[in-house]
Amino acid sequence: MGMNSRTRVVQALDHQEPDRIPFDLGGTGLSTIHVTAYENLRRHLRLPKIEPEVAFVPEQLVRVDEDLAQRLDADVRPVLPGTTSSFKYVFRDEGDYEAYTDEWGIGWRMPVDGGFYYDMYHHPLAAADSLEEMKAHPFPDPLDDGRFAPLLAQAEAAAAAGKAVALAGPCAGIAEVYSWLRGYEEYYIDLALNQSWVAYMLDRLVEFKSAYWERALAEIGHLVDVVVEADDLGGQNSTLMSPRTYRELIQPRHERLFSFIKRQAPVKVFYHTCGAVRSLISDLIDAGIDILNPVQISAAGMDLHELKQEFGKDLVFWGGGVDTQQVLWTASPGEIRDHVRKNIDALAPGGGFVFAAVHDIQANVPPENIMAMWEAWQEYGVYA
Repeated sequence: MGMNSRTRVVQALDHQEPDRIPFDLGGTGLSTIHVTAYENLRRHLRLPKIEPEVAFVPEQLVRVDEDLAQRLDADVRPVLPGTTSSFKYVFRDEGDYEAYTDEWGIGWRMPVDGGFYYDMYHHPLAAADSLEEMKAHPFPDPLDDGRFAPLLAQAEAAAAAGKAVALAGPCAGIAEVYSWLRGYEEYYIDLALNQSWVAYMLDRLVEFKSAYWERALAEIGHLVDVVVEADDLGGQNSTLMSPRTYRELIQPRHERLFSFIKRQAPVKVFYHTCGAVRSLISDLIDAGIDILNPVQISAAGMDLHELKQEFGKDLVFWGGGVDTQQVLWTASPGEIRDHVRKNIDALAPGGGFVFAAVHDIQANVPPENIMAMWEAWQEYGVYA
């Protein structure tokens, strides 16, 4: 009888080499799969036809069903908060688009013809021109019972199955939610010119999140291994702001939030940021992250050997298994195997690695390519 999934993941997170590299597909909303690719993969594996649960509406990402998770030996299970009593998804017909408004007042829409996901098109604070207007914007209730109702059953089922448990947060990251409320153009102007507004809103978002994490971890912290936080801080070629701006405005709030989370339960902080973020990694480690996801190898400066050498003592890499931007949807199964082997060679030594694709698997990825990735992990992901 081999090691169970949870032990395997915990050892990897503690920078030890378990029996094999843990595998994640569907354990978080940042390492799952688009509903179209998911249905194709189920068909390919001859699993029964079911109605998939789209758990992450904007990106049309699924909660991976247990039969597929077991078929692929996935080691991690997600625990996802429920929707609040005051919010229901109401989809509107807007001509060429189907649209909805989320609990923050942000508007999203998807093309009716051939759309794969919803894009933001309404930012409720885009026109705000004073701190007073920021203060007046209503936030949802972080302690609404609806968020917490499904947590325990999910966590207990995962724990009973011997799986590692990753608890999702109540919303995207603090910087990300502010940028969505404000709109990107105004957000970047604020980072330069209206720093007191940014500071106020980030503090308010830290309070919102802390209230959620305190209650969620009081209820199920004894079953949780990893909590998921995320902000996108990087683009393809550089960070989205100067490291100085990150250190001055965002890092102190990250530090407050992450240290608060860790005081509630013995969990690791899984932090997602796409892009070329190498110049921020030591700051993120100082802020208290334990795990970096998705390790975007296609972005500038994100060489896996160098990242492992420079940060591998302090950081677990969760992702980096296969590049979804170029390789996974275009390469042949043979090319994918070679690519996966190289990435495993870079990230596996000494533990501190959970194998996952770089970000979510997109709609256009053929099931043969997903299975080539998985077979390569099976073959090369064993510790001697």
